[in-house]
Amino acid sequence: MDIKVQGAPNIYICEQGALDKLKDEVEKQNFHKGMVIHGTKSWEVGKEFIEPLQLNTVNVPYSGECSKEEVSRLSKIFASEEADYIIGVGGGKVMDLAKATAHEMNVPHVLVPTLASNCSPWTSLSVFYSEKGKFVKYEVFPKNAFMVVVDPNLIVDSPVEYLRAGIGDTIAKWYEAEVLVKPLSVKPLSVDISLHAARLCRDVLIDEGAVSIEALKKNEVSVSFVKVIETIIMAGGMVGGFGDRFGRIAGAHSIHNGLTVIDNTHNFLHGEKVAYGILVQLAMERRFDEIERLYSYYLELKLPVSLQDLGIVDNISDAIKRIAHASTKEGESILLMAESAASSVEVAMKELETFIYQKKQSTNLI
Repeated sequence: MDIKVQGAPNIYICEQGALDKLKDEVEKQNFHKGMVIHGTKSWEVGKEFIEPLQLNTVNVPYSGECSKEEVSRLSKIFASEEADYIIGVGGGKVMDLAKATAHEMNVPHVLVPTLASNCSPWTSLSVFYSEKGKFVKYEVFPKNAFMVVVDPNLIVDSPVEYLRAGIGDTIAKWYEAEVLVKPLSVKPLSVDISLHAARLCRDVLIDEGAVSIEALKKNEVSVSFVKVIETIIMAGGMVGGFGDRFGRIAGAHSIHNGLTVIDNTHNFLHGEKVAYGILVQLAMERRFDEIERLYSYYLELKLPVSLQDLGIVDNISDAIKRIAHASTKEGESILLMAESAASSVEVAMKELETFIYQKKQSTNLI
């Protein structure tokens, strides 16, 4: 069946004060000099935790998107600095850039997420975009991170919208894995583990997602908050790590990719677009009962349920055609589903829009 398991980073730590252990692990490996890749906002938070460690590092802010051009730029800086490992400090884009640059330079990498917006810290892949923000491809690398350090004290300062997006992205793990595994008459144990992790993602986030958001608003590192960020990062990452192509992505993520051709959606986070993609995938599967189940949950968390919620209010029919075409081009994961032609996606999106309009009308939200 050709399944490659890359289940976990070499070292994973999640606890308050976890970053205090980073220096000891770096010294054990005899690393000489690290290059810290970070975002501007993420470093404002991260430096308070990392600078006191007095590591020998050079700090490099990323620019633009996780693109091949940016990886090339960072790789040149890495070589000129004669560094021997990489630390990524930030959100999913920084994580992906750190992984891709480490792969390019064939060096170990340490990942320190400042957001719980997706499972990127755990996984061995990067998602690439054009410099204008349009999806290009994702690439799986042969090596996992040397170390992933999740410090809830760092993440509890993050904006609410990123945790919300992380919840949306991670709930998709169940719906996408479920449809990918369905054709298998016999499931290898690794796929069973993947499916169990995906189910855990759905159940934990539906039960505790809203509570964790309230904790974040209060700047409170609660039990639910820690459980949710670990579900997003660790359990979410395990789905693809153990399931490989049976635990990666299907319809929801292809709809996300299709949405990137509409400029208005660039202001929305990855997980928000994936969350909408779940609903389109379910419409394609004719599972409107499950859309009904998720509807009130989405509203509670303020996740998008319609194109209007994603800023698409004009020329909706044309937008649907463009999204459907882009989400079904060659190589897209939605093609792993039955009935996944652009016309099928277009029909499903129109039916979803009608269904959501009727729901909002019946609850006086229009």
